[in-house]
Amino acid sequence: QVQLVESGGGLVQAGGSLRLSCVASGGTFSSYAMGWFRQAPGKEREFVASISSSGGRTYYEDSVKGRFTISRDTAKNTVYLQMNSLKPEDTAVYYCAADRRSLSGSSERQYDYWGQGTQVTVSS
Repeated sequence: QVQLVESGGGLVQAGGSLRLSCVASGGTFSSYAMGWFRQAPGKEREFVASISSSGGRTYYEDSVKGRFTISRDTAKNTVYLQMNSLKPEDTAVYYCAADRRSLSGSSERQYDYWGQGTQVTVSS
């Protein structure tokens, strides 16, 4: 069973930066596509970014393009989400997800494993 553990969330002022980490265990991390999703209070969970198993392909939700960067370190079984120029509307619980396929997209249904989430709060 694959386990995903996120960390790095917190409280930051608008314009600031945070880096989220997600460590995977119990599976073959190098073969999984990885994604980040977020859920704001009272809203549906939404796609943020994804990265292929090789790291060669990345995809972003339009509102985070140019501000967020997804990356992975296979040696550390870790996927990152670097978030810059944060806005109050980025406030949400951020979830890491793994897809057993090598390439994944924006649909939650494509992902097989989920972390417990980490809170990101951006103050204005």
